[in-house]
Amino acid sequence: MKKHILMAAAALTFAGCSGNFNPDSVADATSEQVARVEPLSWWVGMNTPLQVLVQGPEISSYQVNLEGDSRVDITAVHKADSPNYLFIDVDVCRTASPGTYYFVFTKGDEQFKVPYEIAARREGSAARKSFTTADLIYLIMPDRFVDADPNLDCVPRLYEGVDKEAFFGRHGGDIAGIRSQLDYIADLGATAIWNTPLLEDNQPEGSYHGYACTDYYHIDRRFGTNEDYRNLTSEAHEKGLKMIMDIVTNHCGSAHWWMSDMPFKDWVHLWPEYTHSNCCFSILNDPHASDIDRENMEGGWFDTSMPDMNLDNPFVLQYFKQWAVWWIEYADLDGLRVDTYPYNEKYPMSEWCKSVRAEYPHINIVGEVWTCNVPQLAYWQAGNPNRDGFDSNLPSIMDFPLQAAICQGMPRDTVHWDEGMVKIYDAISNDLYYHDMSNMMIFPGNHDTDRIADVLNRSVPRQKIVMTLIGTLRGIPQILYADELMAVSRDLSQGHGGLRIDFPLDWQEDATAVEVHDYCKTLFNWRKGASAVHDGKTIHFLRRDNTYAYFRYDEDQVVFVYVNNSRRNETIPWADYAEFTSEGASRRGADAPALTSGVNVITGETVDFSAPVKVSPRSCIVVDFKLR
Repeated sequence: MKKHILMAAAALTFAGCSGNFNPDSVADATSEQVARVEPLSWWVGMNTPLQVLVQGPEISSYQVNLEGDSRVDITAVHKADSPNYLFIDVDVCRTASPGTYYFVFTKGDEQFKVPYEIAARREGSAARKSFTTADLIYLIMPDRFVDADPNLDCVPRLYEGVDKEAFFGRHGGDIAGIRSQLDYIADLGATAIWNTPLLEDNQPEGSYHGYACTDYYHIDRRFGTNEDYRNLTSEAHEKGLKMIMDIVTNHCGSAHWWMSDMPFKDWVHLWPEYTHSNCCFSILNDPHASDIDRENMEGGWFDTSMPDMNLDNPFVLQYFKQWAVWWIEYADLDGLRVDTYPYNEKYPMSEWCKSVRAEYPHINIVGEVWTCNVPQLAYWQAGNPNRDGFDSNLPSIMDFPLQAAICQGMPRDTVHWDEGMVKIYDAISNDLYYHDMSNMMIFPGNHDTDRIADVLNRSVPRQKIVMTLIGTLRGIPQILYADELMAVSRDLSQGHGGLRIDFPLDWQEDATAVEVHDYCKTLFNWRKGASAVHDGKTIHFLRRDNTYAYFRYDEDQVVFVYVNNSRRNETIPWADYAEFTSEGASRRGADAPALTSGVNVITGETVDFSAPVKVSPRSCIVVDFKLR
């Protein structure tokens, strides 16, 4: 009998190279046999093993072969608990030809084909660089940034439309809005952009934040398309801006397409009744912890709308390994930020980090480990000498202890022995606990914390101090969009919904915004060339008068920062720093010249320390000493 040959997913279009592949067409492709193929494509020359998920009605009842270059071959086919899935292991030889291949599915006399693109990699892709201490990261919540394409405010099939007055609804920001501000961001002195998740979040409500993903391979159409995102990255690169993708491996959205028919029964953690994670990170490095508490920490749900992924299932882990690699390769990304990092199963997540960095040895990955307990935070950074032998393979961590110290210490006028600037001194003094103190993201606030201007009671001088600290302390600095404009929450009583304001496009009409912006712009653009701030050492000096002084230094440069957070005029106690500033100071070397005069980074004026230098209340000074 003659076989019936069908071409599944006929709407897909492939062109045989990474530059022309259009994954957006996959979302619109329909087929009676196959609904989804993930990853959407792959590349020749990858280190990451390829395991293709195929979903379709009773697809597991079909035999599958691969048509095309013999150097691309199926090595194994795995059935799932659900008959509607297959997991296909594909070996892509490094000498294989890029092009369109076909999965050929056969059952009896029925046969159909599904095209699959194996593309050529960008030249030098594996050796890509990433974000470092030389960068300043600008954090954007896309929906609350700029609405530049009103045509995307309401998209068929996606539940929520735009309501700009809703605190927890969508406001319409989009990728076009981010592109419209790239020149502004670059002019400010930022060198990298971290967007909160742009992937589809089709929850019925509260979808604006993007942290409940419902499709891991497609940008939410209310933001734009996959191609729009790739073009955003390309344009950002042209302007000297790196692109960091915010990803979530711990949980998906309850409206994710697979929740109605999961591949495996243990694809997500299921409980007899809703069980929230106990959110207690200490359990994961606690030698006395019980199994039930550990299981709850790693397997409890983050929220009722966020099912907890089971990374102990090897198919789930592989799915997330190649998903991260796919986006880096497809969109030409410069780094990753991982949400709710310790909520994941820690050993699979360590393997995940190792796998991604095996593909991209220089890629930086920063994890959200929201704790102010310094040893607990240090535990999660790669290379930390943990007593239990655990190594997370996570290069960078977010410095929540420093953020808390800034928020607690900066608003204080009258201080006791452990208050005010002492808080910040203490936070920096804890650096001995960190394996790599430079590879820590430092920040005054983000999309989950109060706006720093609100914390500081809208004090312009103190806002400038905080931005100075973030711009000159060790680590990788990050600021939240519009904090450089002294932005405040729309309504503090609304929590997240209030602080996640729309970007004020009319900021130049606000004298306060202009003042703070211009200060930040001067500081951040100077920082680009400040090697002592990027990679230098630190020596700091404590006084119990709500002041704080420190030097950042290397062989070529010394940067001096003095903060007067008190209500009084203060004279810089230059004599107290003689161990560092005098000629031949041991910390700087026997041939080190005396530090007597430098340049005020903000004003450009010469600062001569042979005479008393006074600093006004609630202000700071940054002095640049060029040694060569």
